[in-house]
Amino acid sequence: MRGMGNTLTIGERVAWYRRRRGLSQEVLAGLIGRTADWLGKIENNRIELDRLSVITSLANVLDVSLGDLLAEPSLTDWSADSGTETVPALRAALMNYRAITAFTNPPTDLPALAALRQDVGNLWGAYQDSRFGYVTGRLPELLRRAQDAADGHDGDDQDQARRLLGLTYQLAATQLTKLGETDLAWIAADRGLAAVRPTGDPVVTGSLFRSVGHALHSTGRYTEAVRLTEDAAGYLETHLTKQPTPALLSVYGTLFLAGAMAAARANDAPTTRTFLTTADHTAARLGGDGNHLWTAFGPTNVAIHRVATAAELGDLQVAIDLGPRVDTTALPMERRVRHALEVARAYSSHNRVDDAQAALLDAEQMAPEQVRHHFLSRQLTLTWIRRQRGKPSPQLVGLARRLNVLD
Repeated sequence: MRGMGNTLTIGERVAWYRRRRGLSQEVLAGLIGRTADWLGKIENNRIELDRLSVITSLANVLDVSLGDLLAEPSLTDWSADSGTETVPALRAALMNYRAITAFTNPPTDLPALAALRQDVGNLWGAYQDSRFGYVTGRLPELLRRAQDAADGHDGDDQDQARRLLGLTYQLAATQLTKLGETDLAWIAADRGLAAVRPTGDPVVTGSLFRSVGHALHSTGRYTEAVRLTEDAAGYLETHLTKQPTPALLSVYGTLFLAGAMAAARANDAPTTRTFLTTADHTAARLGGDGNHLWTAFGPTNVAIHRVATAAELGDLQVAIDLGPRVDTTALPMERRVRHALEVARAYSSHNRVDDAQAALLDAEQMAPEQVRHHFLSRQLTLTWIRRQRGKPSPQLVGLARRLNVLD
């Protein structure tokens, strides 16, 4: 953890870094177009600071990373699922010179493509089940095998292997973004695009563009993520003129969902609406919810993003009106829990703390790893504790300790 421990709210971290930079509340508030009174309430936990656009503005002025204010990266706990080799082993796999140089002997024991394809699918399924430790612990070996396949096969088999390698790198980028390892996520997304480029496959390429967008999100580069959405959409649209496959439609639609989040965090409401409308039309064209290429794309995912973007834009009434009514039970666990965190945020912002805590506890019961690794759950829990006039409830104290935000 950089700079301080894990038991401070984002507002308290802002105060810590502000003092380190020698800035008064008046000066820092003025630099982001706010009042000193507002900043004082943020630093004293009287106002929730949960919009990434505002947090990013503060991080930029304080000259720290977004992860510094969000208390990232998060330590991956050792468990029976993860084993005792987690992010460092994945880092070593990504930094393996064999992935970037041709000066190597081709592997002699080539992985069978059918088995490799099944293993890639199984690990993506584990990610969507929010088994983050399991995924992190097994990605290094899967990357090695996928690289061997791409290096050793030829012809059509090599193209298939490159697609599988690209999807494995995409999973690594997605997982590392969840864990706050943004630099490694960028490397993984870049490697994935390089692996799949010779195939000319628009579906896998488009899917990897989404991972690049997520890497940009995680470092607060929202305007660049919006431009990436527009550029990637232009590339994919050349392949949508014929009869597109469900996978291509899903990748295209999901790209706009990621772009809508970026636009909302850039405080660009018109672009957010445009991207959501395009995603909605694409979902209608798809014909219903699906999970092609592990996108979980369809009308329900569009509704989830309407809630999340509304919260990012500060339109909390839309979030509180729509959020609890979205039925996510048919979606993968990762999507269900991510939406539950948005519902908890909306309830908390409307001072319905009991409902917010119930939503967060339900989410934790469904996917404890995912809740533990998300800044919203940590921020909400710490804020509730700081605002208690008396002794926090045993239920809230237990939650805080499980999230490692209370000594």
